[in-house]
Amino acid sequence: MGTKPEVVWLNTNPYLSRFNLPVIKYLSQYMDVAHWEYELTEDESTSHQLAIQLLDDYLGLLKKPVHLVGHSTCGFLGLQYASRYPEKVKSLTILGVGVNPAIDWVGYYYLLRRHFKCPQEAILNHVGRCLFGYRNPYYQKSLVKLLQKALVYSLSPHSLYQRHSSFPVKTIKPPLMVCGSRGDQIVSWTEIEKWELYLKPGDCIYQCPGGLHFFHYFYPQWLGERILDFWISLGEYIPKGDNFKKNFLATSSPNG
Repeated sequence: MGTKPEVVWLNTNPYLSRFNLPVIKYLSQYMDVAHWEYELTEDESTSHQLAIQLLDDYLGLLKKPVHLVGHSTCGFLGLQYASRYPEKVKSLTILGVGVNPAIDWVGYYYLLRRHFKCPQEAILNHVGRCLFGYRNPYYQKSLVKLLQKALVYSLSPHSLYQRHSSFPVKTIKPPLMVCGSRGDQIVSWTEIEKWELYLKPGDCIYQCPGGLHFFHYFYPQWLGERILDFWISLGEYIPKGDNFKKNFLATSSPNG
């Protein structure tokens, strides 16, 4: 990885960062990718403003605009940052983020907690199936433990006591790529399609054929190819991607 990456993948939860790695590994074949992390402590209140400030401090060290990528809450953070500091963002790619960025898996979890008098483990077991589709009891048990920890460190604006219904969305200046999954049970494809109202010329929407809410983990190459295609359309030179560019552009077309 270079000292000044062209791409910064946003991560705000240490327990979910592993699911970013397959597509980061794919993209790293062509571009230098940094995995930026913001980690809450257990006694720290949720603060998007602090996360934005820390991200700005980091990007200020790079002294050049970069491509930002984020999934779910991290994509929401990217939207907030790109809106505030458009000159520092070469492009923004958001994954599993609807036109109402307040919709996320944490909000869904707390919605279930308020409406169903079930043990936390039972609710997280259901949420885990919605996020990943695992049916194997061994995977499910491990996933429930993971999600229990992820809840503590989530930068989501939701809590057991308050769910935010919506956040204002507006067109951002940097080029935008939106990607969602056809089978996502947390952020439906209908919510993704509503981005059409806010897109500029050159922006794009893609639909992943599967993978539920964490589709980027299950379809890393599919997603990586479309992200590279998006960057190439903006005039980005992919240093190690000449063969990719020739082969992919000859056979691919957007499906969103």
